[in-house]
Amino acid sequence: MHTTTPNEQEIFQVAIEIPSADARAKYLSQVCNDDIALFDRLNALLLAHDERPEFLEAPPPGLDITEESNTTHDASGTQIGPYKLLQQIGEGGFGVVYMAEQTEPIRRKVALKIIKPGMDMKEVIARFEAERQAVALMDYPNIARILDAGTTDTGRPYFVMELVKGVTITEYCDTNKLSTRDRLELFITICRAVQHAHQKGVIHRDLKPSNVLVTLHDGQPVSKIIDFGVLS
Repeated sequence: MHTTTPNEQEIFQVAIEIPSADARAKYLSQVCNDDIALFDRLNALLLAHDERPEFLEAPPPGLDITEESNTTHDASGTQIGPYKLLQQIGEGGFGVVYMAEQTEPIRRKVALKIIKPGMDMKEVIARFEAERQAVALMDYPNIARILDAGTTDTGRPYFVMELVKGVTITEYCDTNKLSTRDRLELFITICRAVQHAHQKGVIHRDLKPSNVLVTLHDGQPVSKIIDFGVLS
């Protein structure tokens, strides 16, 4: 029986987020160095995952899940610069999103995204920085704006976005029984926002109803695209 390396689970989690087979192979070659057995083992697991996405519902054979990676890290109450984390509102492959309260220079509620504990490898940090930069490039009313960015005392990068208080677009349409015309008008605003992102060289890799929220401004519905997991 082989011995699982300390970072094997983290390598696997990062690799499944890379859509290009060539980029994924290049990443594995870099992190595995000359460990051919590790490369082959991870490559086999990734192929199995691609064939059956539900493969990850149970721990992949050969990967030992550490207590830290198997337990949701609740950082509510933590102070990060001028931001106090209030509650977790989202989670991705390598980042966690919290609702936070900014205490200075103004007081307001925001959304703060930060790399998960134990995922602060250089490849993950580079991808996180790419996402942070890509979101900062965009300035469009139907895309959640980035407000601030920084690094914690322990070196984990984070960025702060406007907190969108709304419901998913499907829930809004169904609850308010929108007509086909009204639904299409709302959808057009999303298309224009996506076009703006594309013009900035940004592709939203996970565009789905749960990542499009609808909020009310002066009684009028406004769509907001959130959670850019990006390739730029």
